Amino acid sequence: MMRFFVLFAAFVLLLADCGEVSSRVSVQCHVRGALPDPSCTPGAVFAGVPLSQLCVPGYTNSVRWVTQTEKEKVYAEYGVLSHKSGEYEIDHFVPLELAGSNDIANLWPEAANPKPGFHEKDQVENRLHALVCMAKMTLGDAQHRIATDWQKEM
Repeated sequence: MMRFFVLFAAFVLLLADCGEVSSRVSVQCHVRGALPDPSCTPGAVFAGVPLSQLCVPGYTNSVRWVTQTEKEKVYAEYGVLSHKSGEYEIDHFVPLELAGSNDIANLWPEAANPKPGFHEKDQVENRLHALVCMAKMTLGDAQHRIATDWQKEM
């Protein structure tokens, strides 16, 4: 039995060294209209981001970090095996401008069409961000609205 645990621990360390450990098990995910599959993309946020940081121009550029390998994995999990430029984007379900995380639990391939697509969601994200930064909406409320049904905010 001890040998099993030693082999298992070595296997986990090997995977960790290769950077292949993921918080999401590879499954076939399905888009639900303009929303991602909640079992694959429930959303994730950076906890404790102060508005004084979130509302500074350039914040999203300072925290955006999704590798091409991770993008390809998200496409594969959602069954998008090929696509034309501009047809999809790997989107942060809870957007970076609302303290969304780069964690794979917050990423999905959002289509441009049919509308509303990622262009329209971007407009909603920008409006909610502005409302949060003007203290007309709490960050938690904005995150909830975007994650439950962002189309209602159009």
